[in-house]
Amino acid sequence: MAEQLAYVIITPYSLHKSRTGGILSRLITRTGLEMVGARLFAPGEELVKQYSEAIVSANDPQDRRIQELIYRYILQNLAPDPKTKRRRRVMMLLFQGDDAVRKIRSVIGNISADRRGGETIRDTYGDLVIDENDQVRYFEPAVLAAPNVEEAKMKLELWARHSDGDGGVLENTIPYQPGEKPERTLVLIKPDNFRFATGRPGNVIDFFSRTGLYVVGIKVHRMSVAEASDFYEPVREVLRTRLKDIAAARARNVIEKELGFKVPPQDEARLGEILGPLYGDNQFDNIVKFMSGRLPSECDPHSLKQPGTEKCIALVYEGVEAVGKIRDVLGPTDPSKAPPGSIRREFGQTVMVNAAHASDSVASAQREMAIVNVGENNFRKVVEDFYGKV
Repeated sequence: MAEQLAYVIITPYSLHKSRTGGILSRLITRTGLEMVGARLFAPGEELVKQYSEAIVSANDPQDRRIQELIYRYILQNLAPDPKTKRRRRVMMLLFQGDDAVRKIRSVIGNISADRRGGETIRDTYGDLVIDENDQVRYFEPAVLAAPNVEEAKMKLELWARHSDGDGGVLENTIPYQPGEKPERTLVLIKPDNFRFATGRPGNVIDFFSRTGLYVVGIKVHRMSVAEASDFYEPVREVLRTRLKDIAAARARNVIEKELGFKVPPQDEARLGEILGPLYGDNQFDNIVKFMSGRLPSECDPHSLKQPGTEKCIALVYEGVEAVGKIRDVLGPTDPSKAPPGSIRREFGQTVMVNAAHASDSVASAQREMAIVNVGENNFRKVVEDFYGKV
């Protein structure tokens, strides 16, 4: 079976109800496909019009009546609010692999008023309520996807053409009460969540949804060595200082075991002064390798800036007291010290392999978001790399 590129659009309602994590978990675990791109959109009138016109199709196995419901749903719910003119958020996810379009559509499912189980995403998160007169009282598809390879290509190229003007890190999509001061913070779903096709990335996002904050930016990112070094630079000196005692104790143990004599406390302290900075630099390099896939010493000046081999998901959360709320759910750096119910207690393993990163202040968030560049349009790049220029 040939490689295919497939998309899933998470609707404004599903985003508002914080169902993103559950949807993503099912898509990853039940398809086995690789998530290769993601972007937040605030669709304008033209994108909504063109996309809705492509929905009703003779090649779609979904019932024609449902197709027409989806057509009207897109016009009413993806377009800017007619009263406030505020644009609505949708999230576009890209998956690549063998038979990707069929696999995605199978996991999403079709919509029916007489569904009996919760096997598909739409069974669980979608709704179609019909009254006694066979009239639609309520309809929510939860997610949108293409029915076949040809329509996937056509619709992906359409969204890619609008991805600069209508997508990125969104502005002015969330209403706030007078006096509320929203913050923005960065979250990285770290590479340890992507070792295998598990639901962990979605599960971690589900934990963050407890905060009541809003996702306004998303990007599938592969950190370069240069980016990872810059991103974690503030911890380098901390490591060089804090690891002196550990380095000294380990050096003393080796000397006493191998050479057979005791190291006096004052000399152990001197060992820490000498070896602590070296040990700290070594641990810093290990962090860079964990995030990018390569050690700085393995790179020439050109490869330092090339995308790494490890994948993460970068998310920008917005809301009142966003930094503190996200940090509370994440838990402390050391998973063994994290409280029950926190992300790092549930998913972390070590101080380095600890599931996720979150900015520790508004200033740090601004610095880190600039390094990761969440607004960068690699969504369009994925589409164009697969199909050619759009």
